Amino acid sequence: MAFQKMKGNETPQNQLNFITAGTYLEGTIETKGSLRIDGKVKGIIRAADDVSVGRNGEIVGELYAKTAKIAGKVEGNVYIEQKLTLQETSTLNGNLSAGKLVIDEGAFFNGKSDMGNNAGLSKNGKKGVFEKPGVTQGVAHDNAQQ
Repeated sequence: MAFQKMKGNETPQNQLNFITAGTYLEGTIETKGSLRIDGKVKGIIRAADDVSVGRNGEIVGELYAKTAKIAGKVEGNVYIEQKLTLQETSTLNGNLSAGKLVIDEGAFFNGKSDMGNNAGLSKNGKKGVFEKPGVTQGVAHDNAQQ
């Protein structure tokens, strides 16, 4: 059955929300499902599941999620409970906190990182691990490809 009637406050498992190319959204996004961003978002994003930022996608603000794959641009702090992947076309200017971190060759990361068992989200959805946002600790990119 393609469509099922939902009861009360149920949310469909594997719910996927889209911010499509050419869309600009300013404010706070909260979802119990996953989110794909191909447009531009300015504000705070909180996803209970996965967030994927496409090559042309852009976030200016904070990102909180279970897992994330970034191929576009993020300007701000990122808090990922499990695994964060910075793909080869990605740019992250901000601090990150993640259980696991994968940085593909060609990805650009400018900020501080906190990883491991104590990284990611706290029980209240926020973790103040970064005392001075925007302080540069390191840059990961391949100069030969520029």
